[in-house]
Amino acid sequence: MDQMKIGKFISACRKEQGLTQAVLAEKLGVSDRAVSKWENGKNMPDVSIIPELCALLKIDLNELFAGERISMENYKETAEKNMLEMRKQEEAANKRLLNAERIMGNIAIIASLIMVTAGLLVAESHPIVTIVLCAAGGLLVIIYAFYGVKIEHDAGYYECPECGERYVPDSYWKVVFAPHVDTTRRMTCPKCGKRAWQKKVLTKK
Repeated sequence: MDQMKIGKFISACRKEQGLTQAVLAEKLGVSDRAVSKWENGKNMPDVSIIPELCALLKIDLNELFAGERISMENYKETAEKNMLEMRKQEEAANKRLLNAERIMGNIAIIASLIMVTAGLLVAESHPIVTIVLCAAGGLLVIIYAFYGVKIEHDAGYYECPECGERYVPDSYWKVVFAPHVDTTRRMTCPKCGKRAWQKKVLTKK
């Protein structure tokens, strides 16, 4: 994927529609600096706003990722190439999120253990300090658990072993209260309705 080519294409399409960077940014709910970075090839638009961006620029997804208008003769080939590229990007983004969750978990657990250990070491001479440190250590784990599960819920999909459906649970709390081993959770599939151990996967297909 050629980010410079895509950036120039976004710029050209924006101008065709008579939009300034500031106006386009406002319509998309981003900063004009973000639009400038797209057009300079430094960043790509977030996946969540790409459909709206395409609608504003009067282009389709395949043309955006190709960085040019696509003729009907080349449309199928370009579409398949772009879908593959999008899948790779989604997989990489979800992998980064899940890795970040694991790193956060390790840091939270280590920091909590250090606090509790330090608190126990000074228990006899400073009981109040012990209480504060142990409470802080416990609170740190609770905070991590809340954000860690949120990251896991949002990153990737759960795959039903019964019917193969890949989905994002419609409720954060379904993930919170599901028995789990690492990122594999026992939940009910919204398609087949069977309860089984749902494995976390990075892409929809």
